[in-house]
Amino acid sequence: MRKTATLTISLLSAAVLVTGCGNEKKDDSPAKANEASPSASASTKENGSSSGKKGVPHQVVFEVGGTGASQVMWNGNSNHFDQVTLPWTKTEAMQLEGAELKVGVTVSVVPGSVTGPDGMLKPAPCTIKVDGKQVADNQDGKSPKPCEYKIKD
Repeated sequence: MRKTATLTISLLSAAVLVTGCGNEKKDDSPAKANEASPSASASTKENGSSSGKKGVPHQVVFEVGGTGASQVMWNGNSNHFDQVTLPWTKTEAMQLEGAELKVGVTVSVVPGSVTGPDGMLKPAPCTIKVDGKQVADNQDGKSPKPCEYKIKD
């Protein structure tokens, strides 16, 4: 049990460090009311970017299974780390632009631990779906690795 908890904490710490250096996209949450409207922001990006190219829109669904509460970290349009009630689902719309069209963007979800049927802690099961197709999972919590997928247009 101690090894599982230590592994989970290590994975979460590493994921926070790795994803903290990643994508700098704006979070379009309502809390940022003082920023430009999405339509004004979109037209600025189209006119202000060097390539002006945008990819097709994608719907990304992050899921973490289990019961109770757990910490979950996910990286989509921006990085998040929250205490959530399981099962948990988060849907984000993503559209690649500029250099992202060539190199892609990695999306990921790092589930916290849940109590398994044997009473031991294990990673919660996670999945990622892109445009309705499941593209990543952690084998129902059997893999200690986070769920991640690189979106490319």
